[in-house]
Amino acid sequence: MEGVSQEVALGRSFEKVNAILKKHAYNPSNLVGILQEVQEEYRYLPEEILTYIATALGVSPAYVYGVATFYAQFSLKPKGKNIIRVCDGTACHVKGSSAVLKYVREYLGLREGEETTPDLLFTVETVACIGACALAPAMMVNDDVYGLLDEEKVKEILERYEEGREGADGV
Repeated sequence: MEGVSQEVALGRSFEKVNAILKKHAYNPSNLVGILQEVQEEYRYLPEEILTYIATALGVSPAYVYGVATFYAQFSLKPKGKNIIRVCDGTACHVKGSSAVLKYVREYLGLREGEETTPDLLFTVETVACIGACALAPAMMVNDDVYGLLDEEKVKEILERYEEGREGADGV
């Protein structure tokens, strides 16, 4: 299958996925790159898209799922528009990152076991280190680093992102 006939055969509801597959020449050896671009587009890897990719590449769904679950960068659950990474490295932990994480989760109304807000605006993760030890406790929201955190600073940061005024004045 090539060109338009392949896109028609693969279905119009997957236009964005088709464009990514076409860009990678439907080559199974480009699977990681394909999954990266699909996740960037959808913010996670939906099961039906993984199956669709497997069919389009002529590989088993188990193989695609195996690659998607092997790498920590991939998520099979929806992620929020803003990814909050609370550092829990040694310096941050000693300086109170667990209190920062607790406050972030409370502020966002996340219950035990939940990572993403129902409106898909935020996903909260803990990470081993963000490389901002001198600013402990620290967190990242998307690519912006914030340090020397307390409840008031965290509240101000999260309010900015809720209002769409993200970034601009990280650390």
